Amino acid sequence: MERLKRQLLKESEMGNYNPDIRYDLAYKKVKRMKGFYVHVVVYVLVNSFLLILSFNKSEVGVENFWRWQTWNTVFFWGIGLIAHGVSVFGGHLIFNKDWEERKIRELIEKDKNIKEE
Repeated sequence: MERLKRQLLKESEMGNYNPDIRYDLAYKKVKRMKGFYVHVVVYVLVNSFLLILSFNKSEVGVENFWRWQTWNTVFFWGIGLIAHGVSVFGGHLIFNKDWEERKIRELIEKDKNIKEE
């Protein structure tokens, strides 16, 4: 996705406006967003079902419902859902636009220094 953004930026700087690239970029972004929303719906439905099932199966009382075994799926899947959301909507928070370029330059310089020695 970043490669496509860089290509779009280069073409716009050179005056070559290509609407197909902009469409492809928007299409990929929408597909990623849709994938995340489907993930949220599945998360809510499956975990609701599991929690209701666990609550109804609880014979001793409500104490068994609040055990760790009941909530571990919600917790760990929730971590994955948050990571998915950050990758779709908040990737720029961690890896801003220049991060990839800086890393590439850093690795090239490091490789040059190793070859020179």
